[in-house]
Amino acid sequence: MMFTKTMGLAAIFATAASALPSGMMMRRNGTAPSGGGVQITNNLNQDIYAWSVSSDVGPMQTLSANGGSYSENWRVNPNGGGISIKLATDPSQSDVLQFEYTEDTDTIYWDLSCINMGSDSMFTQYGFAVQPSVTTGSCPSAVCEAGDSACAAAYLQPDDNAATHGCPIDTGLGLTIGQ
Repeated sequence: MMFTKTMGLAAIFATAASALPSGMMMRRNGTAPSGGGVQITNNLNQDIYAWSVSSDVGPMQTLSANGGSYSENWRVNPNGGGISIKLATDPSQSDVLQFEYTEDTDTIYWDLSCINMGSDSMFTQYGFAVQPSVTTGSCPSAVCEAGDSACAAAYLQPDDNAATHGCPIDTGLGLTIGQ
């Protein structure tokens, strides 16, 4: 699942975004996209900035403080590999938490990555969690409690492959920042 980690953040975000890729949408009602997708909800007292990255970088989205959200239906990277939704508390894209996913026939593989995030990050301070719309043995939740800078539910090193999960393709995943 290390499909974007080898690229430097500067190179990733330097790419000019021309239009919102198909399959991306904003939602405010707190529901996961129909047909499978991710809903990210910001419970922090400050805005969060998000960029959906495939072979191109999508436009910056702002998740307003205290309940703002962003949703994206599962989509495929036209150049192979997966998609990374990069989240930051500053528009300069520093201290990034990543939600990454790759579609494979009837399965969505996903993970959280803290590799480009400092241990004193607001994401670490307030915690974050992914909850699937349907919980099964093969589709678990992933929780990083507030203050846990060594969370085993997320990538901390490039070979933390136990942090990759697979779910049925029509699963909705809810990522909550600040529990």
